[in-house]
Amino acid sequence: MDSSNSWEFTDDRGHLTVTPGHPARVAAYIQAGATLWDHGLRPLGIFGSHHDGGAPDPAKAGDLPLAGLVSFGAGSAVDLDALVAAEPDLVVAVSYGGGQVYGIDPEAAKHLEEQVPVVVLDVGKDRSLGGIRDRFTELARALRAPHGPAEAELARAEAAVRTLTGRADSPRVLALSAAGPETAYLARPLTWPDLRDLTELGVSLIDPAEGAGTNWRTVEWAEAAALEPDVVLVDVRVNAAPRESLRSNPAWLALEERARIVAWNPEAPCSHRAHARFLDAVAAAL
Repeated sequence: MDSSNSWEFTDDRGHLTVTPGHPARVAAYIQAGATLWDHGLRPLGIFGSHHDGGAPDPAKAGDLPLAGLVSFGAGSAVDLDALVAAEPDLVVAVSYGGGQVYGIDPEAAKHLEEQVPVVVLDVGKDRSLGGIRDRFTELARALRAPHGPAEAELARAEAAVRTLTGRADSPRVLALSAAGPETAYLARPLTWPDLRDLTELGVSLIDPAEGAGTNWRTVEWAEAAALEPDVVLVDVRVNAAPRESLRSNPAWLALEERARIVAWNPEAPCSHRAHARFLDAVAAAL
């Protein structure tokens, strides 16, 4: 390999990925693909996780134009033969720690890396939101992205949130994912980079009681309603129960009547622009 023409990037596993030239054809996990799109890079195709259905999750896709974009499937149904046959120069994946490629089975991931260069960026609980954004920005720059990060847009949104927090009567915020009409998963704020970022901006996030579950506490809706939040961040991914299915539960109806409801995507694109939009929605609710 001629090193003068090669492309190199060290991922969050510490793996140095080297390709014989600049990668022009990039396949990606849907969240990573949406992030690259925010930097002006269109992936040739995307894949999802075990939590996704047969079609790409529009919540995870952000502004990524799904029409005409190849989907290689999700989780155990990812068609690795089709992915490899598409001849990507690079695959961009994410990890929630330990270096394991998220979204596809470990053996499949190993098989993929034997055939195609793979870069893995960590989006797990041990990373700061800013750190995750910066790593995707580094990768986008290395891939010659035409758009820089929307730093001014994010700074404006962060300032807007800060002006609304820190008071004794600041609204109390609860983040959750609806399991179904009977139960909810309450998020533990310190285990989610975006929620931890909100607390650092002064937002008063409710931390559910200790118990089973590292990232979530499973409760009945009555227990969630008893926390009396003023704002509820509700998971809008396809694996979460839709709001319409919850309205048979009086406790959910009480929550919906009491609190401002804000769409929350725990797998939002890792870009300044996407995070600014989320902060704008939180600020409006506060």
